Amino acid sequence: MKQPPISARSIPAPAGKTIYPEPFASLVQGRQKRKLGEYFGLTNFAVNLTHLSPGAISALAHSHSKQEEFILILEGSPTLVLGEKEFVLHPGDCYGFKAGTGIAHQLINRTQENVTYLEIGDRTEGDEVKFPNDDLKATQLPNGEWALTHKDGHPY
Repeated sequence: MKQPPISARSIPAPAGKTIYPEPFASLVQGRQKRKLGEYFGLTNFAVNLTHLSPGAISALAHSHSKQEEFILILEGSPTLVLGEKEFVLHPGDCYGFKAGTGIAHQLINRTQENVTYLEIGDRTEGDEVKFPNDDLKATQLPNGEWALTHKDGHPY
């Protein structure tokens, strides 16, 4: 039997969980991701309800080689850093990040209010993630896990 619909906010958000190694893990403190897609067993794409406390960032500035992302702002006014440009977003604003462009992106909550947004991304195999401002590289393994290394390839 299938379960009935539930409130997205009732799905647990693992406290402090990130794939980033230190010193990068501490930079995303204040971010909570409710992995809605995983809760329902979705495997082709991810859906996250993400919350940023004041001063928090969504991720390190990054770009994907194969996976695409989409965000929809539900509350608050985060700053979208998109390459060298910045845009203040508001509830109802959205943006799509095409894979393979090399344009790094991240959200920063520079306000004193909470930010909540919906984040959707595909799970195309063989993705590589570049972090232009940090000594970090992420490579997706065949099992879907991520290998995190320094840019020169040696592990953390």
